[in-house]
Amino acid sequence: MAELKIPVDDEAVIRELKVGDFVELTGRMITGRDAAHKWLLEEPREDVAPYMKGTMIYQCGPVVRKNPDGSYVFVAAGPTTSIREEPYEADVICQYGLRGVIGKGGMGQKTLDGLGRCGAVYLHAVGGAAQVLANSVTKVERVFMLEEFGVPEALWVIHVERFPVMVTMDSHGQSLHRVVEAESRRKLEELLGLETL
Repeated sequence: MAELKIPVDDEAVIRELKVGDFVELTGRMITGRDAAHKWLLEEPREDVAPYMKGTMIYQCGPVVRKNPDGSYVFVAAGPTTSIREEPYEADVICQYGLRGVIGKGGMGQKTLDGLGRCGAVYLHAVGGAAQVLANSVTKVERVFMLEEFGVPEALWVIHVERFPVMVTMDSHGQSLHRVVEAESRRKLEELLGLETL
């Protein structure tokens, strides 16, 4: 399993990643779900932009504990279903210079085109392992829009160490999700065909 340090300055490093590659992420990334994606595109967010350039946006609604000293700790950090962000994702990637999206379930053609155009990848995180993934979060650096959006929808700037993901959509137009969907459809049609005999 390759280790990728984030943020990534060199686009070529991302373009070397292919569907099926397993990667462990170490460094800084940011969380963002529905409200965050919409908010990021309403107008340029100059205060958030430096935390996004060259890194990954993690589609995650974390469970977060606030310590007596005011610091935060991630208790659970499982991925949320990505397709909800399809209307926004390609524009967020290209406008803010992201190098990747982390979520589950894959995304559509608009996002796949954006990955190719702007040099990014879609990374699948394991669903159902929220506490295990939270153990990879070593620090909460900052949070944006906490009062306005609440804990799950806020943009959390976090540091991770050896955060495990798999490339399932790359910058070369390949999508494992599309392959699985086509194969599932073929198998279903085959089964339905057998039932009619």
